[in-house]
Amino acid sequence: MDNVAEHRVQMPAAPPAGKAKAMPEKRLNRFVHFVAMIERMGNALGTLTFTWATVVLLGGYPTVLRPGDDFWMVTTIVFLEAARMFSHGNNRPDYQLFFRTRGAFKSLGWNGLIFTVCLMEVMVCVVILYGHWIPPMPFVLLVILAIGRFLTPGAAKLLISNELSCAISLWSPMVAIILLGPSVPYGYGFRYKDFSIHRFITRNPMSRWAAYLVLFMVVLLLTISKLRFAGVVKLVDSALGRKLACWRRVIINLCMFAVIVMLVSTFHGSVRYMIIAFQAYALLIVSFGNLQVPAAVLRIGLALSRLIPQCYYGDDERVDRRTLGDKTNFVPSLNILYAMVVGQGILYIVACILEVFSFILRRPLIHLAGFRGPLGVEYVDLYYAYAFEKCMRGVVLAPKKTNLITFSIDCIESNSPKMQFYGVQMIHGFLKKEPLKIKAISKLTTSTKTVTTVLNMLGWTSRGNKDIRSFAAKVMAELAKSIRIASIPGAMQLIASLLDTTHETEIKDPLLDTNSQVAKQDALVEQVSKGRQNSVRLKWWKQMVIYCLIPAEEPPRMDEQSYHKHITECRSVPEDDPSMNHDLLPALGMLIIERLATFDLENWMEINGATCLISKIIEFASCRTKMINISETDQTMLKGSSLMVLRRLTSTKGRFGVALRQKISEHPFLLSNIAEILDESKSSREDREVTAEIIRNLAMSGNTSAEIGHIRLIISRLMYALLRQDAPSSGDTGHLLPMIAGQALAVLAMESSNNCLVIMLAEPGHVFIRELTIMIHSESQYRYAAASLLRDMCVQARPVLSNSDLKNISYILREVLEGIMDAEGAELEILLGLSSQICNVVPEDFARELDCGEIKERFIKRLVDVLNSNMVPTAHCPGIRRAVVQHAVYMMENKPSYANYFNRCWMMEALVMVECTPSKAENYRLFWGDAGLMEHSIPLSALLARAKRCL
Repeated sequence: MDNVAEHRVQMPAAPPAGKAKAMPEKRLNRFVHFVAMIERMGNALGTLTFTWATVVLLGGYPTVLRPGDDFWMVTTIVFLEAARMFSHGNNRPDYQLFFRTRGAFKSLGWNGLIFTVCLMEVMVCVVILYGHWIPPMPFVLLVILAIGRFLTPGAAKLLISNELSCAISLWSPMVAIILLGPSVPYGYGFRYKDFSIHRFITRNPMSRWAAYLVLFMVVLLLTISKLRFAGVVKLVDSALGRKLACWRRVIINLCMFAVIVMLVSTFHGSVRYMIIAFQAYALLIVSFGNLQVPAAVLRIGLALSRLIPQCYYGDDERVDRRTLGDKTNFVPSLNILYAMVVGQGILYIVACILEVFSFILRRPLIHLAGFRGPLGVEYVDLYYAYAFEKCMRGVVLAPKKTNLITFSIDCIESNSPKMQFYGVQMIHGFLKKEPLKIKAISKLTTSTKTVTTVLNMLGWTSRGNKDIRSFAAKVMAELAKSIRIASIPGAMQLIASLLDTTHETEIKDPLLDTNSQVAKQDALVEQVSKGRQNSVRLKWWKQMVIYCLIPAEEPPRMDEQSYHKHITECRSVPEDDPSMNHDLLPALGMLIIERLATFDLENWMEINGATCLISKIIEFASCRTKMINISETDQTMLKGSSLMVLRRLTSTKGRFGVALRQKISEHPFLLSNIAEILDESKSSREDREVTAEIIRNLAMSGNTSAEIGHIRLIISRLMYALLRQDAPSSGDTGHLLPMIAGQALAVLAMESSNNCLVIMLAEPGHVFIRELTIMIHSESQYRYAAASLLRDMCVQARPVLSNSDLKNISYILREVLEGIMDAEGAELEILLGLSSQICNVVPEDFARELDCGEIKERFIKRLVDVLNSNMVPTAHCPGIRRAVVQHAVYMMENKPSYANYFNRCWMMEALVMVECTPSKAENYRLFWGDAGLMEHSIPLSALLARAKRCL
């Protein structure tokens, strides 16, 4: 049954793995290791500098160092290195904020540009209002800019909410335009005598006002377009509004650059160049991500200011080098110190510049790892930071081995829900790429902590955790093929939680349900609504503030989607898969259960012990579901997934399988659901194939077989599936349903006269026997199922067989005898059983066939040879000796002359050998694993006694 079409959860197709590499991050790791090694060399020089300055210079030459220059230079260097060393321990956040190579440069950004423009305008307004140029003011503003650049992101997370941050981002361009207003109508010059600013009217002030008003109106309209008022939203939704909305950010950026130009043109003479220099310097500071580069420049500047002049004893002091005394090594010591400081600064700057070009290797990694969309960029950026920290912590010459799989596992094991979500998403992507899939499964299956964390995600039932729960279920569906969950407490309950659904219609029972709790809840809701009525005015003001300050969060429109698609293509980043999160959690849960059951017997025991799990699975195996707000396609998927799990559970081998099938068959709605699924008009062919296989497995239990026989609708639909002539014939899959239906009927007929009578009466005109004989005669692939079924018909339903039925049975006798001469194993056992029953029900026809065909002696010798060659019964064909003995008994009882032929072939000796080698396995019709099924009603010893009497 391995080629049965299966219902599977629709997982996104894996991209072609022909060009994928086993380690796509290898080149990036080498680059990270090189940059980290340069930074660590700088750190090593810094530590050596700190030691040299404190021990050799400040400790050895405290009185020789000139207090006006070298002493304070060395002290500054010591404090700078002390700050770096103090913050460096264990990669503390303050080190990452101030002295980290990674992220030393950042893009100017939207907010950085506006912040710089506003700060420049504040300086200009202060100069204009004060009337004098204050030399230190630009430097003060630069310090404010730097502090704001470095500290605002961290403080904003603590002090500024998301709503306030959105309001600031929305209205900050308007603030920049308003601050430009005071400088529009005038031009300003600078007097060097008293550092005063003199004002004069420009030649054409109207042109400046016109430019300013245009900028003002453009920025105002673009700002208003993001408000939440209904009229504004309607205008933005128009065709023209959609086109302009795509270019909103570009237009505002151009307006900000226009503001800078107008700001520069406000001043004349040297002040203009000072303003330009100040703006360039401000933009440079804004581009710094931390203090690593400024500190490196400061180190180099301080060191070179003393290293180049070499005036350590003063400009006018003459030193006799022959009589230096305690100053003998003073100059070389200072040279060594300043040289190390210069080298440290150069190393830091080189590392920071190289780090800027990391995007050259990060971008290809997005493709090689199979990441998609903006999240793929973020994953690679996070991995880059992760690999960098690993290199900074490990040994320089032997860094820790890092890869994407290890990174994703560490993300899963972190305490951050966001990082856990990223980790499980990355693992899900790796499991779709064959080169990475093997390594990912190998890593995960050996990490109990990671598997436990992923399993715990399945229990995150809050609405906000739906996505992470879905990805965790997909990951577990892949891991379920190769893990044992017995060692993880509560694992099966977490998996079973995926089968819980809140979309069921609530049907009340008038004898069991009451409305008291509902009434209490209604009263509580009424009290809350009254309280809300008292705050209508406050609610109105709050709504107005939201409408006026906070921009609307609208889904991207088609034009904007096309724009982002174009930008994405330019950046060579694959788009997100739109069908990534469309899998149903119950279907994923049943897929996990099915694969767990396939892998290991211990998983079977966990499944069997889970509370109400089997009941939940059976509830989905119905054409009439209680779920609402779910599409017909999803309902079909859930039904198919449930049937797949039930087929896997009912096919369990051994004694545990017997108990499990008994537990499944006890569900009160199982058989009625199965009968409905077998209806051709309500279920697909694949579903009916799986359902027929479930019936076959359940029928191996005598009690369940009798219950199935009482539901005649199941029998009739199985017979319809077996006998219909218009079944598709496209390969083997087209014949699966008739073959499985025949197997199910054959198992139902074993040792059950009632089921055999139901089968006989289910087909009008008693044409069933004729159809079975046609299958056997045509040597179709249903031949042995039909032979087994016909054998049991002859045993259990002999009284209802008509003369036409007996003639049809005689019609296939030659094919059965020829098959016995060639078959082996289980096929031989089935044909021997059928031949013996034909001999019993139509003995004259059987004897005539043996005599006319002149195969009597050869056939009897074949029976004795089969008996001698199968003295050790096997689970594959446990009843072959029984079939031979029974056949011999029927032949000799119907025609005693056959006894002579059996004696010539040493039949008695063979029977004695059978008596000496009894086997308990021969009491059963079938074996599944180590469990015997369908026990025979007549013991083998009784058949042996009858055979001896005949001989």
